[in-house]
Amino acid sequence: MGENEISRQEYVRRILDAYRATPGTTGHVRSEDRRLAGQLYDRQVPLSAVEDAFVLATARRLLRPEDAPPLGPVRSLHYFMAVINEVLDLKVSRDYFCYLRGKIEEFTNTRDIR
Repeated sequence: MGENEISRQEYVRRILDAYRATPGTTGHVRSEDRRLAGQLYDRQVPLSAVEDAFVLATARRLLRPEDAPPLGPVRSLHYFMAVINEVLDLKVSRDYFCYLRGKIEEFTNTRDIR
């Protein structure tokens, strides 16, 4: 499993911690979220792909036109599944996700975003 040569419990904990810390989420974990994180481990989805999906989805949600209507908070890890699958198929440099992380940090530092 490469980078996922960690226990299932550690993998799930790290996914859920990253989910809680993702801007735009409620920060609450439900039992369905925990179950999905375990399924991602079972599918051998790299931890970095899930984290990158959080970044890509967050960038899409935050870096929108200023006059766009506000979006409600993300209430479930399931929200990110389509983006996780998309990231697994992407052939982009790791630098792209570093760039997006910087843009998100810049954006959240200038606004009151959790």
